[in-house]
Amino acid sequence: MKKVIVISIAALLSAVALTGCTRTSYAIHTNDARTIISDGKPVEASTGLIGYTDAWGTKQQINKADVKEISALPN
Repeated sequence: MKKVIVISIAALLSAVALTGCTRTSYAIHTNDARTIISDGKPVEASTGLIGYTDAWGTKQQINKADVKEISALPN
């Protein structure tokens, strides 16, 4: 019984420690009034595209001409 409690407490402490290591999310506002939330900072490529990782972990790209503003979201 004590072993189960110790393992549960260790798992809880590990989860709490990992939540402090989150990355900053960014909001990408487009000219057609959409808002895209990226996981991590979007990266501008020399091809005129902005690359970002969406909420599901998929890498996406959007044309820079379609982007109105990129802003960091508060944690």
